[in-house]
Amino acid sequence: MASTPRMHIERILVPIDFSTNSMHALAAALSLTQRFGAELLLLHVVEPVYAAEPNMASADLTTLLDAQERTADERLGRILASLGTHGQHARILVECGVPAQVIMEVARRTATDLIVIATHGRTGLSRMLIGSVAERVVRRAGCPVLTVPPAGKQG
Repeated sequence: MASTPRMHIERILVPIDFSTNSMHALAAALSLTQRFGAELLLLHVVEPVYAAEPNMASADLTTLLDAQERTADERLGRILASLGTHGQHARILVECGVPAQVIMEVARRTATDLIVIATHGRTGLSRMLIGSVAERVVRRAGCPVLTVPPAGKQG
């Protein structure tokens, strides 16, 4: 009888969109980082901003994007501080781009061993129009992906 191969996890990436569901996924990831002694990477993706008005200057868009990145960095910093990572190595990343693409690129670039992602972030019309980020990541990621359903939806 062959032995079951053990999964070796050194780095876990958790995309955070600040929704309740992504925070639930973070709780699951934190448990895994403690179990495996893995590094925790918290990632927020700031989506590109498109001018709503034809007269909106690109400098205004850049200023808005910079503000969104700073706010995300501050929020992730507060989340990380509140976790009390119990000696685990953790860091935050804020990137700009299309969420599924950025998540997969960051996973590749950081040699992530596991992505832990909420199955539901956005809701309503925006999800229908752009599709599920989690689904795209599951289909195309170069590493295992653990999807976490909303709290209360398991089993």
